[in-house]
Amino acid sequence: MIYEVRVYRCLPGRLPALLNRFQNTTLKLWEKHAIHQVGFFTTLIGESNQELTYILAWESMADRETKWNAFQSDPDWIEARAKSEESGQILANIASQLLVPTAFSALK
Repeated sequence: MIYEVRVYRCLPGRLPALLNRFQNTTLKLWEKHAIHQVGFFTTLIGESNQELTYILAWESMADRETKWNAFQSDPDWIEARAKSEESGQILANIASQLLVPTAFSALK
């Protein structure tokens, strides 16, 4: 397995809009494209409380490329993203890391 950790840094006050988009739209589209999420987290203590961090699980880099590209080009996603940003841009930036578990990791 390969795990992707993504951190979405929101513009001030826009985290609720991002959480709403994930909860009500993105997760349904991920299910459609067989994208598996491991977990979602907001920051309790840290540099910024305007962040959403989440982890995705992929079988391989090829699996990620196929599913992520299909999701990104899905007309339903393109429309939903545009609609969610009608009242303004949500994200300041996105950071992503692709991780491989060590031999002694509890998460494989």
